[in-house]
Amino acid sequence: MDINGARVLVAGATGVLGDALTTELVRRGARPALAGRSPSRLAQVAHAHPEVPTAVFDAYDLTSCARAVHGATVALGGLDAVVTVFGTVAFGPAQAVGDEVAEHLVAVNYLAPAAFFRAALGVLAPGSVIAAVTGAVAERPQPRMADYSASKAALSAWLDAVRREARQAGIRVLDIRPGHLNTGFADRAVAGRAPPLPAGGDPHQVVEAAVDALEADAELLRTAADGTPVAGRRTR
Repeated sequence: MDINGARVLVAGATGVLGDALTTELVRRGARPALAGRSPSRLAQVAHAHPEVPTAVFDAYDLTSCARAVHGATVALGGLDAVVTVFGTVAFGPAQAVGDEVAEHLVAVNYLAPAAFFRAALGVLAPGSVIAAVTGAVAERPQPRMADYSASKAALSAWLDAVRREARQAGIRVLDIRPGHLNTGFADRAVAGRAPPLPAGGDPHQVVEAAVDALEADAELLRTAADGTPVAGRRTR
């Protein structure tokens, strides 16, 4: 996909990673639309990018996720990519994380992104892309993060299955799995306290690599042992 001129919906644009992704897309000539949960924060991000269309969504209202996709499609005259860059985290032993917290993690980290993509699959043309930030925990679940890891793994598994379905329509799927990043995400947990974590990686480096991966038709973006993002294709 040619990023220059591409119409890209960034869902989660009000977060650190989403804001950085929006800025990088604009720098490379893309035409973004922005979706976020907080109207005030969404307005702040949009202020830096005049005339960019915006939409408010709530992860617990899946129809609002679909509305954001359809609204961006109308505003931009079509979409070439939909990228979800939002999520939430909780920490603690599995037995201590309550059912309500586990349900919240699944709703935000799996069901809401899937709702964005379900709507996108109905409007995207061949050559388009859906992409999500799942994280390294999707393939390497961590102790004291069981429910968080499971919610991200669920989204990654969904993307893997949809990738094979969408190939017939010429739509590509990118799974972005960075390690721990220096975004303050772990400090905003909905429950528990983060265990000792390694130094966070540079979110801007991951964002640049993610846009490169979109342009290169990659299917998977991982973080190597030295912290370098590495893009490639799935083995199946």
